[in-house]
Amino acid sequence: MDKSADCCSTHLIDGDGTLNTAGLEKFMKEVKLAECGLSYAVVSIMGPQSSGMHKCLNVWHNDLMTEFASKSQTTKGIWMARCTGIEPCTIVMDLEGTDGRERGEDDTAFEKQSALFALAVSDIVLINMWCHDIGREHAANKPLLKTVFQVMTRLFSPRKTTMIFVIRDKTRTPLENLEPVLREDIQKIWDSVPKPEAHKETPLSAFFNIDVVALSSFEEKEEQFKEQVASLRKRFQHSIAPGGLAGDRQGVVPASGFSFSAEQIWKVIKENRDLDLPAHKVMVATVRCEEIANEKYSAFTKNKDWCELEDAIQSQLVPDFGNKISSLLDTCFVGYDDEAAFFEEGVRNAKRKQLKEKLLQLVEPAYQSTLQHMRSDTLEKFTKAFEDALNKGQGFQVASHDCTTSVMKSFDEQCKGVIIKQADWDSSKIRTKVSQDIDSHIADVRNAKLSDLTALYESNLKNALYGPVEAILEGAADDSWPAIRKLLRNETKTALSKFSKALAGFEMDEDAKKNLLSGLENYAIDAIEGKAKEEAGKVLHNMKERFTTIFNHDNDLMPRTWTGKEDIRAINKTARTSSLKLLSVLAAIRLEDYADRIQTTLIQALAEPSISQDKSSNLQNPLATSKWEKIPDSKTLITPVQCKTLWNQFQRETEYAVTQAITAQKANKQNSSWLPPPWAILALFVLGFDEFMTLLRNPFYVLFIFVGFLLFKALWVQLGIAAEFRNGMEMEKMVKDHDRSLQNLSSSVEEIRSSNAEIKTTMEDLVRSLQMMSAQFNSNGNNNGGNRSGIFAETNDDVRYGRFNS
Repeated sequence: MDKSADCCSTHLIDGDGTLNTAGLEKFMKEVKLAECGLSYAVVSIMGPQSSGMHKCLNVWHNDLMTEFASKSQTTKGIWMARCTGIEPCTIVMDLEGTDGRERGEDDTAFEKQSALFALAVSDIVLINMWCHDIGREHAANKPLLKTVFQVMTRLFSPRKTTMIFVIRDKTRTPLENLEPVLREDIQKIWDSVPKPEAHKETPLSAFFNIDVVALSSFEEKEEQFKEQVASLRKRFQHSIAPGGLAGDRQGVVPASGFSFSAEQIWKVIKENRDLDLPAHKVMVATVRCEEIANEKYSAFTKNKDWCELEDAIQSQLVPDFGNKISSLLDTCFVGYDDEAAFFEEGVRNAKRKQLKEKLLQLVEPAYQSTLQHMRSDTLEKFTKAFEDALNKGQGFQVASHDCTTSVMKSFDEQCKGVIIKQADWDSSKIRTKVSQDIDSHIADVRNAKLSDLTALYESNLKNALYGPVEAILEGAADDSWPAIRKLLRNETKTALSKFSKALAGFEMDEDAKKNLLSGLENYAIDAIEGKAKEEAGKVLHNMKERFTTIFNHDNDLMPRTWTGKEDIRAINKTARTSSLKLLSVLAAIRLEDYADRIQTTLIQALAEPSISQDKSSNLQNPLATSKWEKIPDSKTLITPVQCKTLWNQFQRETEYAVTQAITAQKANKQNSSWLPPPWAILALFVLGFDEFMTLLRNPFYVLFIFVGFLLFKALWVQLGIAAEFRNGMEMEKMVKDHDRSLQNLSSSVEEIRSSNAEIKTTMEDLVRSLQMMSAQFNSNGNNNGGNRSGIFAETNDDVRYGRFNS
């Protein structure tokens, strides 16, 4: 320490008994006492007034006080100073002399208080006494010793205070002779002092280490006195070391708590209460340790590294978080331990525990934030890794297991980096949550994949069923539903086999797998039922299409020509029966073999109604009900009543086609006869007898007629007029072909006219015959060809007659 610190002193307690708190705090700062820990000693000097105490002090510390010339009281209260040049730091307290005349009757009270204070805070007590008082019954130091002993026994616990009796103005009597007498007097005083029950049998040595030192007279032997004092002073070097003057001291208050301890001790003494040093020691430790803990906590909260770490952890994962926090906490705890090391152990540990709890409570949110960041990062890593694995074609079960193992291993490694060694926090809960997050994500992905896979197989199964089922239902054969059932079994079996293999790559229990397979199987059934319902909704249209197809086409699917040879009744019955079969097929869904009689019932009731059925009432009519026998209601598509209604509508809408066919057949029959009526033949023979005879008389005319017939026959064959009459012909083509034939015929007629005038009459007759044929053709077109023949008739007359007239 520097000189200024060595020479500082303070008036600790004034003559009125007031403790100088500010002076004590200032003194501690100047001598840096708080830094000493337990490495300091307190020495008190007491004795009767004018016993030469201050001469000893002046030899030890020249600046402590100035000797007064007179024998008046030089110290009022208690003074305190740091002893110069002695290690460790030694604090000297100079007590006001006892039995002073200045205090009078108040001397006893203050004497007891100051003695109690000195013994409570001091490690070494020097008691100044005159050599001539040794052995005297009423010596001046005996009341002081009684006071000291009474006070010490009231402390309840020994402190092993070292008491050095300094014998002043030693005579020629050797110290070896004086010391036994002094010790005997001290023992007598100890034995005579009233003691508490706890210390009635306690020896003096349990409380005090007794030492005796003799000094020569300062007045007569000053140099010898100084040498003896200097020798005594050397004994105070390292006084607290083992073997030193105070080497076995007990219950030492750490230097940082000396100020508070001294204040509290004096306060208790002034209030005339018993001083319980162990309890006082605990109180001092409690106050000081709590102050130290609060200081360390405050310093931690303001630490720059902690503030930066706390801010960073709010938005991101801080690498090596655990070691950084642990280092900061270690620094804080080490600082606390250093400052509180010398206080009572139980209190120190309790306050350290409180500090630890407060600091851990402070850093726990950051720790939890770190775990949450790790949780989010781990889930994100798993999501990406899992998606990449699936995209590369890895199996779902293998990918989920490998990715989970990998990211959880990484999470465990990260957890090691966030462990705060001062805390025993368990990260198993957050690990469980991470595992649950991963399992939840796997479940979501599995559900999505299964949904897509199920949709794919449902789509494939639907495509495999829809077309064939539609074709089978439109065909409406006797084995339609058996064929559909067989198709359902085969396609479902194939789809289920493939779907089961696809599901093998997922982590699924057997029940879930069975549910998915059952769902696909039910979907196939629903698909067929849906298609059946769709076809049932347009059954009337399909029945009419089927009727039209069968009625208007032959077995080779060629359009029918109603030549008059066809059995329209039989064809109509066949077409209607086939349409009725279509209705019976679509009347109910029969994916199970119900052994129903729907087709038979419909044919008997609609296609072949008997006389007895016609006469029966509606209640006896097999179609006068809303249920099919042996068919569940859920599988019924068209009820019997609806079937009857549909059949009636079907008949009404197909009657016209039958009527048209009958009309066309009649017209063809009429057109198939080329000869005129018999009366016309007879009239022709009668009226044309002269012309016939003329022809017979002139062979040239017969030859000319024969040539004309050959020409007409050639035109007839070449133009295919007979075929056109049978099959019908478009208007424009018929008009052109007929015009060409008329033109050729007209040219022939003109040639014949120019060669022979006699043939003119015959040719005119032939033209009239052709006109009759044309009229018959037009009549046939009106009956069979509809608008097309009608248009031909309207235009043909104008063209033909116009050209012939010209």
